[in-house]
Amino acid sequence: MAPERRWRSPEMLKHVFAAMALSTVLLAPVLVRAADEIPLPRQEWSFEGVFGTYDLASLQRGFQVYKEVCSVCHPVKHLYFRNLAEIGYNEDEVKAIAAGYQVTDGPNDEGQMYQRPGRPSDPVPGPFPNDQAARAANNGALPPDQSLIVKARPGGPNYVYAILTGYKEAPEGFKMLEGMNYNEFFAGHQIAMPPPLSDNSVTFADGTPATVPQMAHDVTSFLTWAAEPNLDDRHRIGFKVIMFLIVAAGVFYAAKRKIWAPIH
Repeated sequence: MAPERRWRSPEMLKHVFAAMALSTVLLAPVLVRAADEIPLPRQEWSFEGVFGTYDLASLQRGFQVYKEVCSVCHPVKHLYFRNLAEIGYNEDEVKAIAAGYQVTDGPNDEGQMYQRPGRPSDPVPGPFPNDQAARAANNGALPPDQSLIVKARPGGPNYVYAILTGYKEAPEGFKMLEGMNYNEFFAGHQIAMPPPLSDNSVTFADGTPATVPQMAHDVTSFLTWAAEPNLDDRHRIGFKVIMFLIVAAGVFYAAKRKIWAPIH
């Protein structure tokens, strides 16, 4: 049978239609989800762009929001107390913050683990001793680690901000599962985490009004720093490299003109 006629055989057409049907089934959930997604609200972040830098006041407010609200469920496993010096806390303040936590240490001379006040060299302890305990306390859901959450989610800081501010009443006719909360920006719109923020749930030391958008913005900035603490240094180095390349290009162009001038 000629190649062009082989494709027209009933057996081949049967396989083609089966493949098309399978593709439709597999892609249907993706297409429905894409049509159902709402664009993330875009925020103005001080750290964006080539010349972006962290706002230390916002980072400190964000740490306060994390400490007083988010840390009840979410750990920051890759953050140490000593790192807080990078967001403007002095040595005594870092020591005081660390001492406000109880850290498991040991074993002691009797082979027992014990609790002691935290030190700057300690990692920030999480709310649960292990993942199993975290699931047991949250109806089977595991609160994700926050130290890399901004890097781990498409949309980065805009996604985290959107989730924190996206809680609403479910639309009429939308079937909610038991124990779930409606969030317009979460995939499927059903999230196990209840709304974590409410107006004035913290009191900022600098007098900034603690509205939900403000707290969401500040804690997102803090979590962005936790995920990428060397961003300021990277931007400074990048600027110096760009300036060097511009100067080098000028020098090379002048040298080229001088070397080839006699020929022209």
